[in-house]
Amino acid sequence: MTDNTKKPKKVINKSKTKVPMREQAPMDRIMNFEEVPLGYTEDEAHQEALRCIDCKTKPCVAGCPVGIDIPAFLKLVGEKNFEGALRKIKEKNFLPAICGRVCPQEDQCEMVCTLNKPDKGREPGGIGRVERFLGDYAMEHNLTITPEIAPATGKTVAIIGSGPAGLTAASDLAQKGHKVTVFEALHKPGGVLFYGIPQFRMPKEILIREIDGMKDMGVEFVMNYPVGKAEPLDSIRQRFDAVFIGTGAGLPWFLGIPGENLNGVYSANEFLTRVNLMGGYKFPDGADTPVKKIKRIAVIGAGNTAMDSARTAKRLQPEVVYLVYRRSRLEMPARIEEIHHAEQEGIDFNLLHSPIEIIDDGKGAVGAIRCQEMELGEPDDSGRRRPIPIEGKIRDFAVDTVVISIGQGPNPLLSADCPELARDERRGTIVINDYAQTSFENVFAGGDIVTGGATVILAMGQGRVAADAMHRYLMTGDPAPADNESGDVCPNLT
Repeated sequence: MTDNTKKPKKVINKSKTKVPMREQAPMDRIMNFEEVPLGYTEDEAHQEALRCIDCKTKPCVAGCPVGIDIPAFLKLVGEKNFEGALRKIKEKNFLPAICGRVCPQEDQCEMVCTLNKPDKGREPGGIGRVERFLGDYAMEHNLTITPEIAPATGKTVAIIGSGPAGLTAASDLAQKGHKVTVFEALHKPGGVLFYGIPQFRMPKEILIREIDGMKDMGVEFVMNYPVGKAEPLDSIRQRFDAVFIGTGAGLPWFLGIPGENLNGVYSANEFLTRVNLMGGYKFPDGADTPVKKIKRIAVIGAGNTAMDSARTAKRLQPEVVYLVYRRSRLEMPARIEEIHHAEQEGIDFNLLHSPIEIIDDGKGAVGAIRCQEMELGEPDDSGRRRPIPIEGKIRDFAVDTVVISIGQGPNPLLSADCPELARDERRGTIVINDYAQTSFENVFAGGDIVTGGATVILAMGQGRVAADAMHRYLMTGDPAPADNESGDVCPNLT
């Protein structure tokens, strides 16, 4: 007998543009450290999810460094099954509230979205916005989705560093039944997620909740324990069956110009750590670690960390915040959203200016920063047009504080303790094979300590590959998959 019942037609939101996200008004938000984007409501998330056409090729999945089944969780949100969608996303990513806020979806999953047709005025699906909604939904409804934990293997694992790579590896290995201990040099877990990302971009209570969930899984956190000083790496690798190094890129780069040792010059790492981790914005009433009282400040650089530094400085209520960058707006590496927010908040952009000297105020402190005006020539090795000095064009900015945010290299503490660990001679990064294994058989590595400064989600992707390889190593002695198994290789090593 033939069933002539028609299947219900799939509901699709045919809007060409993303559902807008509400935000604090610029002049309100520069007076506080509260989050700027306010997130989606249930209805807004539902409407955005309905824009997904569930295409056959699913390029967004391939564009995600941790391989989230994006169409599947969007379909569930489209059905208003928010808990089911959260469970689906947590199969691959246990930090949706974090990744939904800080990951550059526009360069990854959303960039390859089938809907993305800028020439036709069509925007990609708001994958990051819906991901963030799900993470927030779990917090608002006190949903604790604890993954299934395999029977105990009796194997022990040390994770050195509690940034995104280390947290991912720790979570995955705990789920596989191993006893995991995380060693963190600072007094709060989370690495760059805690000290480097401002509260107005990612509230710390979100990270604390996710880490508490890992503790519930049996992961132990040891704080104030810089491996390489508190205990040598050789000792750690003898105490544990396997070790993962995820110590990040915490060594700031400087300009190499006169005056960088003056009082009032910060690296972006120091500046953001004092404010984000140590509460420097509350000095003197609520914190013992101050940020110098700022009247006029220049932030050097144009990446996401520079935008974070400039926008953080703005909330300390100075007279002016200059952003100084030696190329043009087109070459700025920061996310478009972060540049837009900085402009809205009144950051004074000074493009095509390259610092050549920080000038002493006569008392050993910053009095001004001197810049060479530039123009753009032919592309250099980075593919961006090379800045060229304009003869005779010099400009001084009267400032009392300078924050240098031009990038950072791998944390050297552990490598200095263990010079036998193979490193890239030019970049200083740890050398690994396709399965995240270092030159020591039972030591693996991933994240910025391998790639140099990169994104949260790429670090998480490496942590996941490393965890799979470490599990195989612990159970069979070989990190590579068997001939009849599939296994990912570590992404984005160069």
